[in-house]
Amino acid sequence: MSLIKSGRLSVLGASLYYEVRGSGPLLLLIAGGGGGGSGDWNGFVNNLSGSYTVVTYDRRGALNSPLDQPVEAIPLQTHTDDASLLLTALTQEPAYIFGTSAGALIGLDLVSRYPQLVRKLLAHEPPAHYLLEGDNDNPEAVLETFKREGGLAALRQYAGVAGLNFERREAGVELPEVSPMGAANAEALFKYTFLAVRNYRLDFEALKRVANRIVLARGSAGSEGAGYRGALAIAQRLGTEAVEFPSNHNGYLTHPRAFATKLCEVLATPA
Repeated sequence: MSLIKSGRLSVLGASLYYEVRGSGPLLLLIAGGGGGGSGDWNGFVNNLSGSYTVVTYDRRGALNSPLDQPVEAIPLQTHTDDASLLLTALTQEPAYIFGTSAGALIGLDLVSRYPQLVRKLLAHEPPAHYLLEGDNDNPEAVLETFKREGGLAALRQYAGVAGLNFERREAGVELPEVSPMGAANAEALFKYTFLAVRNYRLDFEALKRVANRIVLARGSAGSEGAGYRGALAIAQRLGTEAVEFPSNHNGYLTHPRAFATKLCEVLATPA
């Protein structure tokens, strides 16, 4: 499905770049990683746009969403406020939300603080590290690697902890070569997102009030990853189950057809 439109939304301290594809109810995708989330997500959006008006965007500080002034940190709640403003600008109806990794935590914060904007949230592998037993991934070492060698080196070091694996893919699915934009996204991950995720705490009292609108998701592989275990821990706190999705932490990229099919199925299921 070709791009319908692209645009920019001015928010306090930044300019958010977004893209719109497809038709139907609005579905906002909130990226993980450094927040570079515009584009077709390796074909994932194309497999959703027959059923939904899919909105993708770059979070502030990532790729095409520059900051007005340099900052030392971006709290996760600021990304939530940005997402709420983007939804308000694009629709007058509650929207479907898919968030993955850090984007899943943003989605959970969104539904807890702006419940009137969310019809249903699919939170895929949110890395709520503080809920996990035996969380020994040593974030300081990863940040030291980032300072010495840059974002791509730090990402290679952190991939196992995050549950990233690109080796198994759907037939015909190719992954793009690492580009300057991919390198910039890795930089944004460790410059802004990594500690924002570490410092964030979920409001479980607020989440319990809207639990019927929340679906936690875990991958079918990579059970040692922080996101997989985070999905299970949050689901347990909310008294629900984490639904199994294809592949692992990056399954929407390696298995875009199967992942989109499962997402459409879950979003269409009544609460």
